[in-house]
Amino acid sequence: MDFSIITPSLNYGRFLGECLRSVSGQAGVTLEHLVMDGGSTDESAQVAAGFAHAQWLQAPDDGMSDAINKGFERARGDWVMWLNADDRLQPGALAVMLERLQQTTADVVYGDWDFVNEAGDFQRRVRALRWSAFVNLYHHCYVGSTAAFYRRATVIDEGYRLREDFRYVMDGELYARLAAAGKTFKHVPVVVADFRLHGANASQRHLVRTRDMATILAAERQHVESRAMRRAYGFRGFRDPYLTGLVDGVLWIVAKGWKVLMRCLKI
Repeated sequence: MDFSIITPSLNYGRFLGECLRSVSGQAGVTLEHLVMDGGSTDESAQVAAGFAHAQWLQAPDDGMSDAINKGFERARGDWVMWLNADDRLQPGALAVMLERLQQTTADVVYGDWDFVNEAGDFQRRVRALRWSAFVNLYHHCYVGSTAAFYRRATVIDEGYRLREDFRYVMDGELYARLAAAGKTFKHVPVVVADFRLHGANASQRHLVRTRDMATILAAERQHVESRAMRRAYGFRGFRDPYLTGLVDGVLWIVAKGWKVLMRCLKI
């Protein structure tokens, strides 16, 4: 089997049909599509029942990372990816991607993606850059999870999983951990999927200026996860956390500059 596609799902029935349809329409590849539902109470189950290719697996979970990990445990394809219930594959993307995957020894291969709005209308295309562990760690995770493929034999079968105590940057942490273990990454110029932007995106919902304490605390949790990554895989820090934060700020600027340089020089 070429691909295992893991879709974490919870009350996203209004988008799930598009996601499932985008997978069922992929030609020229063999695949399994595991929909890991955490207990949806909307129309999700009825939507999934209309797609014979999908395996609907409903059970309580401890959040998105846990749901995806449960899918990883079941995956049998040579390449494994996760496709969020509100996202969708581009037509023919997997067949094109398979040709590239068969030509590389990399452990993680990722492509490009389009941002679409809540209605599914095109917003802009993202051309990813070649892999830089430094940029991933100190600037931001720029590998789109919805466009990334993991070699099962060297990633999933070796026990690499998302950290279930991470709620926002679990993909970036996984990439940092894989890089630290010597796993290799490769970018290929294939537009894989549509990433839908709407008010409920976990990584987007806190990008507002507010004085509401609950919103601020949730946003700080996202920043704490990024800081924890830097301490675990990069600069260990000083005893004084404010001095450590100053160094992090400088390295963030350097990483952003390096990313801009990579894009300008196409390296």
